[in-house]
Amino acid sequence: MERLTLTRPDDWHVHLRDGPILAAVVPETARRFARAIVMPNLKPPVATVAQAAAYRQRILDAVPQGVSFTPLMTLYLTDATSPAEIDAAVASGFIHGVKLYPAGATTHAEAGVTDLAKCRAVFARMEKLGLPLLVHGEVTDPEVDVFDREAVFIERRLAPLVRDFPGLKVVLEHVTTKEGVAFVEAMGPNVAATITPQHLLLNRNALFAGGLRPHHYCLPVLKREAHRQALLAAATSGNPKFFLGTDSAPHVKSTKEAACGCAGCYTAPAALELYAEAFAAAGALARLEGFASFHGADFYGLPRNTETVTLVRHAWQVPQMLAGLPNDPLVPFFAGQTLSWRLEAE
Repeated sequence: MERLTLTRPDDWHVHLRDGPILAAVVPETARRFARAIVMPNLKPPVATVAQAAAYRQRILDAVPQGVSFTPLMTLYLTDATSPAEIDAAVASGFIHGVKLYPAGATTHAEAGVTDLAKCRAVFARMEKLGLPLLVHGEVTDPEVDVFDREAVFIERRLAPLVRDFPGLKVVLEHVTTKEGVAFVEAMGPNVAATITPQHLLLNRNALFAGGLRPHHYCLPVLKREAHRQALLAAATSGNPKFFLGTDSAPHVKSTKEAACGCAGCYTAPAALELYAEAFAAAGALARLEGFASFHGADFYGLPRNTETVTLVRHAWQVPQMLAGLPNDPLVPFFAGQTLSWRLEAE
C-alpha cells in the first residue's frame, strides 16, 4: 500500500496550552484533525463554562485562515464543581466532557480532585445528562510505584466509580497498561479509552536509550513491552471502545531539557503519521480509519466527518525543532527521526 485515504480524523485528547504558545501549536493539530477534545489544565484551570467559552475563542483565533477546525471544550473538575455548572456545560453546546485529574497527578493538576466522594452529586448529574467523564487514571500515593499507578487507580478508584454510576460515560484517557485494556474491554459500552502514539510505539526502555531522553517522558510514563503489546492489540483490534487521543503536550525546550523536566510528548506535528507507523508495523493499516475517524465520534455521539485526508508512503524526517516562544523552541516527538508515512499536502 502506497497511499491511504481516511475520513478526516479527530483527536480526542490534546493540550493546546494558552498565551503566546497557543498560536504555534494550534495549526499543527488543526492541519490533521477536524475536531479535538481540548484539555482544561491551564493556570488557572478552565473550571467554568464562562472560562471555557473564552478559551474556545482564543483557540479559534489561532486557527489558520481557510482551515476548518472545531475545538471541543472540557471543564476541569474540582472539589467545588457544582451540579449547576454541569447543567450549564450541557446547555452550552460546546462543552463535551469533564476532566478528572487526581490532585497533583500531572502538569497543572494542583487544583484537581482530592476525594472522589466530594464529586458524587456531580457524577450523578453527568450520568443523568450523558456528559462524559474523562479520567487521568493514576493514583498519587507516593508509596505506589510510578509504573503501577494506573493499575492501582483502576482497582481503588475507577472500578468503584463505574459500579456506583453504571450509566456514566467514562473515558480512561491515555491508557497505558494491560490492566487498563482489560478493564475497558470488560465494562459496558459506556466505558472507553484513548491511546497515544508514544505508548503504541515505545516501551519504557526508550526513556534511557543512550542516556536520559526527556522528550520521551510523559505521564503516565511509558511501561513494559508487555503493556505496549496489549495497547497495540487493542488499538488495532477494531474494538470501538478504543480510539485516537494523542495527549500531545507541548513544552518549550528549556522546560523539557531541565533538571526537573516537564512531562509531555509534543506529538501533534506528526501525530497521524506516528499512528500509521504503529498500525503498519502491526499489519493493521486497514483498521486505522476506525480507530482514528469513527470510534471516538460514535462514543461522543457526534457525526462522523465527511472530509478526507491522505497518507502517502514517503520517507521524511521529523524536524529537530519548531517554533515555540521567542528564543525557546519546541522539540517534537521523534525529532530528527525518519518516518515512512507522511500526510499529503492539500
